[in-house]
Amino acid sequence: MRRARRSVPLLLLACLLLAGCSSIQLGTSKSSSTQSPAAGASGATAPAGGGKVIAVGEGPQKKYVVQQQPAAGSCHYRYEHGEPLEDPKCTPGAVSPAVTQANLKSTICRKGGYTSGVRPSAYITGKEKRLNAASYGFTGSMRDAEYDHLISLQLGGDPNDPRNLWVEPADPGHKKGSGINNRKDPVETKLHTAVCNGTINLAAAQQAIVTDWTTALSRLHLG
Repeated sequence: MRRARRSVPLLLLACLLLAGCSSIQLGTSKSSSTQSPAAGASGATAPAGGGKVIAVGEGPQKKYVVQQQPAAGSCHYRYEHGEPLEDPKCTPGAVSPAVTQANLKSTICRKGGYTSGVRPSAYITGKEKRLNAASYGFTGSMRDAEYDHLISLQLGGDPNDPRNLWVEPADPGHKKGSGINNRKDPVETKLHTAVCNGTINLAAAQQAIVTDWTTALSRLHLG
């Protein structure tokens, strides 16, 4: 009988030890699962109907920092229909994870406030612009060049991903020193209008602009 009485506490001790090990394993599993969404936050999105895979940036930030730019002279402009295009190796485009087809009404299609709320300050973009001008070998007047979001903010482009920003020269024939002038901005506005009125979806507009902004409207039959 004495032996039987002594065995009970030993069994209880064994059960407690096993229970403690089990709870440690559950805690570890929970921790790893909460980290998994962040791991894919800056991945890439593949279009369902084919086309380029567009990178996903970090999205809007409370505090932006100056982003590293491609090496000086490593990027080269292309020209289509007399208009300057970005180097796809240096500036392939990047979208913001904060803008999706499902939340258009509360983001890019709401009345005012979205682009101004996510745009980096001139203090940040001014430094990036000078660095990027060196990347592209741009030697013209900085007043005439726009530090342009390839996928514009009003189309869900990432605000400060270096893959989505480039120094865009003015149109050929533009009077030097007279300020920014280009034909890309009206294209972006027409695409934005089409996205917000449901004529085209967001992904189609983003694909068209990264493929060739000079043909984006005709590609989507928007005239």
